[in-house]
Amino acid sequence: MGGRHRWDEQDGGYTPYTAPPQPRRRTSTGRILAPLAGAVALIVLAAVGAYVIVNRGEECGDQRIALQVIASPDIRPVVSAAAERFGRSQAKVGDRCVTVNVKDADAASVANALAGSGPTDIENVDADIWIPDSSVWVTKLKASATARVPGSIAGTIARSPVVLAAPKSAVADLEKVLGEASWDAIMSATNAANLEGRAAKVRVLTLDPTRNAAGLTALLAGADVLRRGGGTNAQLAGVLRRLSESTVSTPAGLFASMAKRSSRVPVGIATEQAVWSYNRQRRPEDPIVALYPKEGTLALDYPIVISTKDVDLRRAAELFKQELTSARTGQDAQRHGFRTTSGQADPRTLTATHGVSAGAVRTLAEPDAGNITQVSQAWSRLKLGFRLLSLIDVSGTMALTPPGTNLTRMQLIAQASIEGLKLFPDKAEIGTWIFSTHIDGQGVDYKEVIPIGPLDEKLGDVTRREAIVRQMSTIKAWPNGDTGLNDTLAKAYAKMKAEYEPDKVNTILVFTDGIGNDDPDGGISNEEILRLLRREFDPAQPVSILIVALGADDPAGRKQMRAIAAATGGAAYFPRTPLEIRKVFLDGISRRLCAPDCESRAGTSTTR
Repeated sequence: MGGRHRWDEQDGGYTPYTAPPQPRRRTSTGRILAPLAGAVALIVLAAVGAYVIVNRGEECGDQRIALQVIASPDIRPVVSAAAERFGRSQAKVGDRCVTVNVKDADAASVANALAGSGPTDIENVDADIWIPDSSVWVTKLKASATARVPGSIAGTIARSPVVLAAPKSAVADLEKVLGEASWDAIMSATNAANLEGRAAKVRVLTLDPTRNAAGLTALLAGADVLRRGGGTNAQLAGVLRRLSESTVSTPAGLFASMAKRSSRVPVGIATEQAVWSYNRQRRPEDPIVALYPKEGTLALDYPIVISTKDVDLRRAAELFKQELTSARTGQDAQRHGFRTTSGQADPRTLTATHGVSAGAVRTLAEPDAGNITQVSQAWSRLKLGFRLLSLIDVSGTMALTPPGTNLTRMQLIAQASIEGLKLFPDKAEIGTWIFSTHIDGQGVDYKEVIPIGPLDEKLGDVTRREAIVRQMSTIKAWPNGDTGLNDTLAKAYAKMKAEYEPDKVNTILVFTDGIGNDDPDGGISNEEILRLLRREFDPAQPVSILIVALGADDPAGRKQMRAIAAATGGAAYFPRTPLEIRKVFLDGISRRLCAPDCESRAGTSTTR
């Protein structure tokens, strides 16, 4: 990368572009009055956005119908222009003229207010028409059991395809790594199972899908391409896990982050219109360039959601909808960097100078409600924190060498654990115990080595992550130790259940030789541990057990490992190579997509 641009990993602080407001002059009270032909426009600046009130002339008298409209900020200028034209038309319902009041509000804030959960900066969402940036918000609300569904979609105003985006100076380097722009390449570059591949050379930034429709739409497009290519839930989980560490809250922050230097080539995800408006407003020395995925893409569609149930207001909304879907509004949308509802762009607006192209864009099949719900839930679950206790078997049989390798079982597990640890974010809470027999005094088969806590937390002069790597690099089997698995599981399960944290996925991960409990001094029997785990497992506060058993060729041992995992909605794996062990970590992460309802997969294994 010598001699080329480098880009920083930090968010920037640019202010997103907003189209210029209508000409106005201020009065001492902060209100603006400007004469229009046959009408008066009143613009009131409020905390949630700009209001545009379009009134009627003297012919309307005092009896009016006030139509309240909330629009996504990026489309607000187009909606406001439509409202002004509608006002000049003096449209009536019965003998009353219609007044259109337009204010802007972030679509996610409105959706969260209607859902009664999530961050929101808007208090009153009682609009007669809501125009979010995408229909996915409406679909998500309809899927919620508690949300107020705002109404039905009566049409759409404009479209803006979701694209890949990169600084112009980075495009050549990006093409060397990814080839032609594609969702497949992006999914590969964010694959947590292949950190040494494209992910080592490319930094993928995405908009937070809980706050940005473009971010969620990109996940839907990528997941669709991955599924059609034969991808698995484990691969999707790996992608989502990696992306969860590189989300940016706004398009402005995303573009600013890409403009700074770093060792990896940056690529982001945004809408075509956002790229156009950023370049047009900021005129940066190194403009952002839209890259159109070769498989096709999805688009934001700016739906018209009529929510009022009042008969007259609904008739007024239908009249205004005609203006919103008119050819004139489509032309206005094109001038503001959007495409028409049929995907047509204005070649005079979407130009290479502004980093975009007016050419036709290939489209993917629109996701259905099931896909939107599935991907949204997958993202939410993978954003949950980790709380994991690792139990490592150090009994004498762990010093044996499995067939086909020159490493001992202990070395295989240590090597795979160090690699698997890379899949966990710094905020993940992880701790380790070792177990055998009498390892911490007579009758005590387990010993805490590293207490559970965040991986980035300091333990003396190193972080917990570094401490675990050091432990696994030097761990050795006890030559004469037996396997006190059941007593260890009982104590570990009691601890994890007592310390359960509802905002995290709580898991016990066992590394063993797969023989099962082998304690000549007695302790808890195989039947007793199964009864205990079945009794203690609580689906409302699930603590699942995942077992990685190396060299487990004994049928009885395998059966017991599967039964232990199944008792807690977990899974048992019987890998034979380091690569298979690494896949176990990724599969364990992917189980968050189904937790706590993973019973149908409980007890499965990677090899049989």
